[in-house]
Amino acid sequence: MLALKSDPLKPRLDQIRKQADDHRALASAYAAYARKLKLEHSKVVRIFADLSRNYTDLISKPVYRALFDSDANSIDETVLRRFEKEVKERIKLTRQVIAEAKEAFDNQLKIHKLKDTIFALNELLTKAKKQGAFSSLIAAKSIPKSLHCLALRLMEERIAHPDKYNEEANPPKPEFEDPKLYHYAIFSDNVIAASVVVNSAVKNTKEPWKHVFHVVTDKMNLGAMQVMFKIKDYSGAHIEVKAVEDYKFLNSSYVPVLKQLESSKLQQFYFENRLENATKDTTNMKFRNPKYLSILNHLRFYLPEMYPKLHKILFLDDDIVVQKDLTGLWKIDMDGKVNGAVETCFGSFHRYAQYMNFSHPLIKARFSPKACAWAYGMNFFDLDAWRREKCTEEYHYWQNLNENRTLWKLGTLPPGLITYYSTTKPLDKSWHVLGLGYNPSISMDEINNAAVIHFNGNMKPWLDIAITQFHPLWAKYVDYENEYVQACNFGL
Repeated sequence: MLALKSDPLKPRLDQIRKQADDHRALASAYAAYARKLKLEHSKVVRIFADLSRNYTDLISKPVYRALFDSDANSIDETVLRRFEKEVKERIKLTRQVIAEAKEAFDNQLKIHKLKDTIFALNELLTKAKKQGAFSSLIAAKSIPKSLHCLALRLMEERIAHPDKYNEEANPPKPEFEDPKLYHYAIFSDNVIAASVVVNSAVKNTKEPWKHVFHVVTDKMNLGAMQVMFKIKDYSGAHIEVKAVEDYKFLNSSYVPVLKQLESSKLQQFYFENRLENATKDTTNMKFRNPKYLSILNHLRFYLPEMYPKLHKILFLDDDIVVQKDLTGLWKIDMDGKVNGAVETCFGSFHRYAQYMNFSHPLIKARFSPKACAWAYGMNFFDLDAWRREKCTEEYHYWQNLNENRTLWKLGTLPPGLITYYSTTKPLDKSWHVLGLGYNPSISMDEINNAAVIHFNGNMKPWLDIAITQFHPLWAKYVDYENEYVQACNFGL
């Protein structure tokens, strides 16, 4: 009967034990939560871990362990009071530490939630950028209905009246080879863009009859180009329209790009547009545009062979507009250099390091990563200096080495930077202002002061995605009186 009697101090001991266990669990929970909130480097985790351990150590003391011995028939009240005092001291300390750490936990929780939100938004932003890059590439490569219509109608006219536009039966005009005149090279498969370049140059020169424009296109667009430049006088300027195929030396045995085009892997890289490819490498999506491997885009490296009797020539891209007389370029002393171009570098931007792979030993050994890049689009070439420096051979050497795209990825500018590395003459920046195809922030003062403005970028002026405020600068040189332009509702 005596063994069944419980000690009156037992409920009090159980209550104290429960309080100790509860606060030990609370300290352990805060320690675990602190780790989750990445507070390992602060004192918080260590403090709560120590508090939890203190409760365990307290209960494990031999003097107090006897209190919980199930065989004990009586509880020493003095020991119990001492145990209660120590438990309360630890509870007080635990509550004090929790109160002090609460603000840190609240802030860390907010930071943790904010980081989660930012991460989720970044994921959405990255996905949107990838999809946007792919859509932008498709839009930039698309042919507007009006432009397609114009090419077809011009070709229809060429087929209907073959004798009217057949230039092969006539001997070439002597002006085409006269080195005393001002010669321009325009390589394009876009009939409206090429006509704007010629029209803008002619309207801004004092003596248009002294200017010769060499327009080269592909066989498919040759007929349309012939009609476009035949039905208008262009104030007496001389315009030669030819196809790439007319230059017989341009074949795969001589031209590296044509040889590389025979590679199935290269064709897949440039011509296979799939969304999964876009999402793999958004930054390099622009590199996948097949125009960068087009022979029209690489004709610029063969100017001396295409025009053997000329001494100087001005190369113009088909996405530029001429705003001033360009004859001043022929008066510039080239100092024996081959390529007259506007430099584009500022600070660390547009340096050689951005255009080629300086981890490759050949690139690293030959070029400075800090060398200033320049722009294609309006380039004045001294063809005599070109022949002397053997620039085409230099271009062939590097283009052959880059068959697997290990030296650079993007089209013609990197090999141009390499080919004319020490033979480029910097021109005043007012000769050539770039960025109208991607940068809406260019000032109108800078544009109005420019001799040539360049719509480089995806937002070409003949596309629906053109930058609105810059479009009129190009549109005013479109021949809207042309019956075929009118028939195709161009610009509407």
